[in-house]
Amino acid sequence: MLTVNLAIFVPFIAAMLIVLLYKRNTHIHFGWFVILVPFILFISLFAQIPNIASGKTYSYTLHWIPSYNLNLITYLDGLSILFGLLITGIGTLVILYSIYYLSTDESLKHFYTYLLLFMGSMLGVVFSDHLIVLYVFWELTSISSFLLIAFWYHRKGSRYGAKKALLITVFGGFAMLAGFIMLASIADTFRIRAIVEVAFQLKDHDLFLPAALLILIGAFTKSAQFPFHIWLPDAMEAPTPVSAYLHSATMVKAGIYLVARFTPVFGGEQLWFWLISSIGFITLLWGAFSAIKQTDLKALLAYSTVSQLGLVMGLLGISSLALQTNATVNSILFTQAAFAALFHLVNHSTFKGALFMVIGILDFRVGTRDIRRLGGLMAVMPASFTIALIGSFSMAGLPPFNGFLSKEMFLTAIVHVEQLTIFSLDSLGFVFPVIGWIASVFTFVYCLILIFKTFFGTFQKEVRAEVKEASVGMLTAPALLAILIIAIFFFPNVLGDYVLRPALASIFPAGTPLSNEPIQAWSGFSVELLMTIGILIAGVILYLSYRYWRSIYRLFPKKASFDALYHLLITGIEDGSRSLTSLYMTGFLRHYLASVFLFLIVATSIALIKLKALSFHFINDTEIGFFHWTLSIVMVITAIAILFAKTRLIAILLNSLLGFSIAMFFVLFRAPDLALTQLVVETVTTALFLLCFYFLPAWKRNPLEKSVKKVRLLLSIATGGVFTAVALAVKSEHLFNSISTYYENSFELAGGKNIVNTILGDFRAFDTMLEVIVIFIAGIGVYTLISFKKSRGARNED
Repeated sequence: MLTVNLAIFVPFIAAMLIVLLYKRNTHIHFGWFVILVPFILFISLFAQIPNIASGKTYSYTLHWIPSYNLNLITYLDGLSILFGLLITGIGTLVILYSIYYLSTDESLKHFYTYLLLFMGSMLGVVFSDHLIVLYVFWELTSISSFLLIAFWYHRKGSRYGAKKALLITVFGGFAMLAGFIMLASIADTFRIRAIVEVAFQLKDHDLFLPAALLILIGAFTKSAQFPFHIWLPDAMEAPTPVSAYLHSATMVKAGIYLVARFTPVFGGEQLWFWLISSIGFITLLWGAFSAIKQTDLKALLAYSTVSQLGLVMGLLGISSLALQTNATVNSILFTQAAFAALFHLVNHSTFKGALFMVIGILDFRVGTRDIRRLGGLMAVMPASFTIALIGSFSMAGLPPFNGFLSKEMFLTAIVHVEQLTIFSLDSLGFVFPVIGWIASVFTFVYCLILIFKTFFGTFQKEVRAEVKEASVGMLTAPALLAILIIAIFFFPNVLGDYVLRPALASIFPAGTPLSNEPIQAWSGFSVELLMTIGILIAGVILYLSYRYWRSIYRLFPKKASFDALYHLLITGIEDGSRSLTSLYMTGFLRHYLASVFLFLIVATSIALIKLKALSFHFINDTEIGFFHWTLSIVMVITAIAILFAKTRLIAILLNSLLGFSIAMFFVLFRAPDLALTQLVVETVTTALFLLCFYFLPAWKRNPLEKSVKKVRLLLSIATGGVFTAVALAVKSEHLFNSISTYYENSFELAGGKNIVNTILGDFRAFDTMLEVIVIFIAGIGVYTLISFKKSRGARNED
């Protein structure tokens, strides 16, 4: 089945094909070929909606490392198909938009490769049913988004924003990984479905709440929750198609998905409720408040995205109350909060995707996104104005647009929270409706700013004299989203019954009572309606009087912001690292080797003493023969003689004598294959030494050479002594039994009769594979240097 087995891999395969098949000089925009990937995936997922709506789920296991129970397990249910439809559906429209936004002069090969890598990674996140596999795809989204944000890498802002997003999201990913490991250790499984089934047995474990906290850090960083939200505005340096895709519909929704997926595990816990709901509502308020003061339209949308994500996160926090066993909690009422969160998730993807695309059109046609330089564009760009009006008023929560429906559900949820008596909500519950109402007012204000400051007023011809509407092709994608905004308002239950309710059922454990009430645009006069009227009145007043109260933003100076704290932290780390590195990075190889060997001597000696491993016995040792003594004495004399060599040639020859002596030891110990390898390596190494030293300048004697030689002699003796002690400690088998008996069963364990080959090819397969990869990377480096030298030579000739 394509939706389970191949949906994750198709974008990765397509990305590899782009690298192989892309041709720059073609009359057809390459995006027309790429758009087939998300479109086919969307159709495949869309075809499964009836089956998922009827309660079916699909699971498939691709064995990867069965011995470690590490397999690619995909799981398709209501929640994962909802996110899969958003990823592929919005992805299709974004690629359609990019065809007209990006010219063929751009590096389309890299752009679409990065975009498909990100799409595949996001599908991997939402379809994975294994914690470690989910983490791998989670970090792949961070890496691919880094590449997309830095697509215009010649811009300093793009590089800065990409690095900022990567550092914050990867930090959260590491915390999430630690939480996953804790959770898996107490559940004794890495499968998410299996963890959900035994969740009630885990709640009393000491690691349960720490695991929840660490997982939430990962979710908060990815979904730009306060105070980790600072990466999202800087990520707007990316091309508009990237902003419309990553930061409104997909990447920032990964944290939302994570919280929803683990609600049946941690839901009902006081820590889980307060962290998610409080962080969500703080993000909602701060994002909306910060959006008003922005003068760049993209920055305004960035902070509005932060705010809307906080709204969804806060609703998911409230919905976790449905799993609280207290008799006073109406589970049906609070599962509706999760329904509202999922509904607003979809609505946000539609109106925010449309708005980002319109802002991209303005930047493309007008040449600026600065609100202070815009105005009067309604007359010259009526189609863009219409789409922006629909998207903005949907975000503001006005009818007849889909945002009104989910916003009313949001108000219903926050009104009912303060009626509870658990988790101190009888005294603190009033905070939720207060913050929610104030944030909604701010939301209405910045939506008015976006529309009236941009499209009304006087058209400023000095910005660009010949401003005209965008082409039909560029308007198609945002227009489709605008149509969808209105269609959802008039037919919300089609989406609700076939997509949202199956997703809701996937969030809560079986047996949790769920509401089947239809979505209604009008439910009579209520507190929520009065709050909405108040939002409209207060929003209009604040918009009209903005110039009188905007000075309030001076109370929040940039020097005291989280951005400044991040910059101070990064700068401090870089300066400290530079100072620390300068202490040991002297530029002399001998200093580096001395530091390495000194650390090895001290650390190993402490370990040997602490572990009491210095116990040697020579009773059963084989008698040392004449040739063994002779070779040993020759090697000792040779090693000491190297210190007193007066020319490089003598030092090289003495060093080679040591290597050939080791080869003779292998012969005496009846290891001809090792002896042959040692002889070949030593011969090649000697030749390379001679070749390199031929080009070095003359050897100048150091006045401190005698004292340096003494230090080197002592360091060499100490290193040799430590290695000898380690070898004797291992031989004594004081700490551990010998592992050789395990390898003696190589034929039974791996089917190989040659124990050496079996160790290299089977027992040490990963080690050998990594060695090959290192050699491959080194080869790429050498090839790049040679190619770079050739290209520079060709340019010099020109």
